[in-house]
Amino acid sequence: MNVDKIREDFPILKRTVHGKPLIYFDNAATSQTPQIVIDTIVDYYSNYNANIHRGVHTLSQEATDKYEEARIKIQHHFNAKNAFEIILTSGTTHSINMVASGFSSLLKKGDEIIVSALEHHSNIVPWQMLCEKTGAILKVIPMNLEGSLQMDVYHNLVNEKTKLVFCNHVSNALGTVNPIEEIIEKAHQFGAAVLIDGAQATPHIKPDVQALDVDFYVASAHKLCGPTGVGLLYGKEEWLQKLPPYQGGGEMIATVSFEKTTYAGLPHKFEAGTPNICGGIAFGAALDYMNSIGFDNIATYEEELLHYGTSELLKIEGLKIYGTTAEKTAVISFNVGKIHPYDIGAILDKLGVAVRTGHHCAQPIMDFYKIPGTIRASFSFYNTKEEIAIFITALKKAVLMLS
Repeated sequence: MNVDKIREDFPILKRTVHGKPLIYFDNAATSQTPQIVIDTIVDYYSNYNANIHRGVHTLSQEATDKYEEARIKIQHHFNAKNAFEIILTSGTTHSINMVASGFSSLLKKGDEIIVSALEHHSNIVPWQMLCEKTGAILKVIPMNLEGSLQMDVYHNLVNEKTKLVFCNHVSNALGTVNPIEEIIEKAHQFGAAVLIDGAQATPHIKPDVQALDVDFYVASAHKLCGPTGVGLLYGKEEWLQKLPPYQGGGEMIATVSFEKTTYAGLPHKFEAGTPNICGGIAFGAALDYMNSIGFDNIATYEEELLHYGTSELLKIEGLKIYGTTAEKTAVISFNVGKIHPYDIGAILDKLGVAVRTGHHCAQPIMDFYKIPGTIRASFSFYNTKEEIAIFITALKKAVLMLS
């Protein structure tokens, strides 16, 4: 990869912060946006901004065509069998809540659902709410000190009462890549459905939902060089047909009368109201951009950054990395001695380095390690080893100031 050329595609990388060139290592929270995606957004609002699916006029037809073309791009990227199995949502959280809401009518008291200890709050709280509503029982796959799931415990948790299993593909807090193939296969032996949270995996891995045989897969565009406020829910047709609509309103209906309403077919059954039209179209453009670079290239390069960053960080006295499993993406979560992560993060910002500090919406992980949070440096394919070296120098300065 020509990283210098790729960096030219991202206008924000040219800016300064506190008089220093921006070094952006908060990619796990949101990626930056290339000019081609920005241009797609501008083009939509400049040339064919109109509501979709309903209008006979030219702008509406053009917008509809572009939006549905984006759905097909997403279908092909994730290798869904049908385009109507791709539901466009506001993001991963919305997608998870849609499934949780749908299953509230399918579960009964005493049913069991399983979630992993490595989850983002978005893949914990909706299931807790579902259990409160239905009387189902929530069970947890524990983690170990390396930041991996204890799969032997998982195999003992799954039984004939298990109806749903939820797990992230990659931990946002630690970067751990979970063995989702094994998780899916075991759950299916007992007829349980599986939802995989792919928000953190999709910037690094190109998932094949048919090969995985997963029932639901969710992700957000803003982790994939796209805009915020748009994401996807992939669901197998058989499950999407079983689940009731999430919201009522326009677009999700076939016929409406005061006596009875009938619902539209897939995907519109789950897409009530005017969607984020521009966001959906820009999502497609972002996938085009990332595929033009190539996910194999991205994975290889980011692994180099991960190994380099890890080796350089471990040279700092008192630094501890959380999440040390061999299977991980380009995320390093760490602390230095007893210094609070927020204090280090604030000084790094003054030195032009953007990292994330806190519990990363994964408080159970921090409770497991008995820490208030971590400093998280997360790399993308447009970052460089030179930036990591500057980050290390800035970190050493911060530690010296706070020691």
